[in-house]
Amino acid sequence: MSEQQPNPYTSDPAGQGGTPGQGDYKWGPGEASYGYPQPYPAAPAYQPTIGGAGIPAPVGHPAAPVGGAGFALGDITIAGDQIITPSGAMPLRGAMWNATDFSRTEEKIPPHAIVLAIVFFLFCLLGLLFLLMKEKTTTGYIQVTVTSGGRHHATMIPAADANTYHWVMSQLNHARALSM
Repeated sequence: MSEQQPNPYTSDPAGQGGTPGQGDYKWGPGEASYGYPQPYPAAPAYQPTIGGAGIPAPVGHPAAPVGGAGFALGDITIAGDQIITPSGAMPLRGAMWNATDFSRTEEKIPPHAIVLAIVFFLFCLLGLLFLLMKEKTTTGYIQVTVTSGGRHHATMIPAADANTYHWVMSQLNHARALSM
């Protein structure tokens, strides 16, 4: 036990020289390396281009509108070559669009049809025909999501009737065509 083994973690290859504590192995991660959390890189700045030819737009002037007049889906607005959302502007080119239908349509007999069926059943048997009346109600919403330029935004559009999803999909297909 009187003979000590040299420290294999010292910077001195012979393991003998130098002052104690200098060049010795230190516990802990030290400098960040692979596998350690790195600072999140900043998103690249968006450079609008003119007409899709790759020519940068002049600084200080708005980019030329692409695709005509803009339109909106919920709180997502397409104006020129940008998608404007509450979480910030995104480039229109290369945007990924998606829609999910969370609505439902229920069909039921309305209360006034039941009352009419009871009243007219007492007078004639034709009152039961009032039970054939149906009322359709649509509740829920349609979720529209867009991802572009490293950002993601989702919005909910209330379903007014059974055709709301088809209207949203036609607007979404137009947005997809502009994104190409």
